[in-house]
Amino acid sequence: MRHKLAVVVVLLTVTGLSVGASYYTWRGEAAPAIVTGVVTRGPIVTEIAATGTVEAVKTVQVGSQVSGTIQELNADFNSIVRKGQVLARLDPSLFQTQVDSQRANVTSAEADLQRAQVTRADAQVKADRAKELAEKQLIPVTDLETAQVAARTAEAQVRSAQAQLAQAKAALTQAEVNLQKTIITSPIDGIVIARSVDVGQTVAASLQAPTIFSIAADLSEMQVKTSVDESDLGNVRDGQIVSFRVDAYPTRMFSGKVTQIRLEPVVAQNVVTYAAIISAANPGLELKPGMTANVTIEVSRKDNVLRVPSAALRFRPTEATLTALGQDVKVLNQARPAGGAPAKPAAGVVYMFDGQLHPTPVTLGASDGVNTEVIGDGIHEGLVLATRVADVAAAKPAGATSSPLMPQQGPPRRF
Repeated sequence: MRHKLAVVVVLLTVTGLSVGASYYTWRGEAAPAIVTGVVTRGPIVTEIAATGTVEAVKTVQVGSQVSGTIQELNADFNSIVRKGQVLARLDPSLFQTQVDSQRANVTSAEADLQRAQVTRADAQVKADRAKELAEKQLIPVTDLETAQVAARTAEAQVRSAQAQLAQAKAALTQAEVNLQKTIITSPIDGIVIARSVDVGQTVAASLQAPTIFSIAADLSEMQVKTSVDESDLGNVRDGQIVSFRVDAYPTRMFSGKVTQIRLEPVVAQNVVTYAAIISAANPGLELKPGMTANVTIEVSRKDNVLRVPSAALRFRPTEATLTALGQDVKVLNQARPAGGAPAKPAAGVVYMFDGQLHPTPVTLGASDGVNTEVIGDGIHEGLVLATRVADVAAAKPAGATSSPLMPQQGPPRRF
C-alpha cells in the first residue's frame, strides 16, 4: 500500500512539473533564462572613495609688516628662492625719515640728561655747603632744608632725563626695525607659487600683514587633504595605502599613504566630514598645488581567496522558476535553516547551476560589494553559480501573445 502511495506521489509530481513546463510552452514563453557567474580566485579589496586637494607639505605666506609702496620685486612665479634672499623692497624714504627724526630725539634726550646731571651736581654742592654752615649756626635751618630739597629735585630730574633717553633710543630702534622691514626676504628655501603684488602697488599693513608671496618648501613631496565622511571615518587608519588620480593625468594612478586624521569636524549642509592627510611622493613634479584628487583609500585586502559575485548570494529562486526548470520545489526547503524561516539574501547560500539549481551553504568572508569571499565544501574555482533570472518577457518579440485567453489588441468587440 505504501509503495503504491509513493508511486502515485511521484507520478503527480512529474505530472505537475510537466504541466508547468507545458504551461510555459503553451503560453508561447521560453523557460526562465538563468544568468550565471563563476567562482574565481583573487584579491578582495575594501575601499573608500573620497575627494581631496593637492597641497604642498609646507607653504609659507610671506607678507609685509609695514605699509608702503612696492619699489622693487626680485622674484616671480615659479622662482627658486633661498632662505634670506631679497624678494622685494618697499619705498624706504618715509621710514628713513622716521629713523632720522628718532636719532635727533636721542641726541636731544642725551643733552637733557647732561643738563640734569650738571644741575644735580650743583645742587648737591650747595646742599653740602649749607649743611656745614648750618652746623656752625651761620645760616638758619630753613636755608639748609631748601638746599636739600633742590638737591633731591635735581636727582629726580636726572632720573627723568635718563628715562626719556631710554624711550628715545627705543623709538629709534623701532624706526630702524621698520626700515629693515622694507626689505622682504625669503624665510625658507623653496619655490614661489603665488605673487600678489606688482611694482608701484601700495600694501597696507594695518590689522594684518598683507600676503605678497606664497612659497612652497619642496614640491617633490606633496600631500592631499581629503574629506572623509563620518560614516567611513572608523575604517580609516594611519599608514593605510591610498591611490588617487587627478584630472590633469586621467590615465595615471598616483599612490600615497594616510599620515594624519585631523579631529576637527567640518559641517556643511548638515554633513560632517573630517580631514585625512595623505602624503605622496612627487619626484617628477607632475602634481601641482590646488589640483583636485579622486582618492581611493584601501581599508582592507585579502589576497588569493575564493570569491563569488555578490549577486549570487542574493539570488533566491521562486517556485515558478523551479517549476519552469522542471525541478521539485523542495529545493527551496533545502536552503532554509532549521527554524523553517526563509534564508536571508546574505545567509550564506549559493545555487550551483548545471541546468538545475543546487543550493550550497557557504561561509562568508570579506566583501568589496562586487565580489564576496566564500568558504565551503564543494566550492571551487570555476564553479558556475546562478546570479539572477533574466527578464525573458522584456526580450520577447513584438506582437507575441502571452496567452490565448488574454484579449487581443484591436478595436473593442461589440455584442
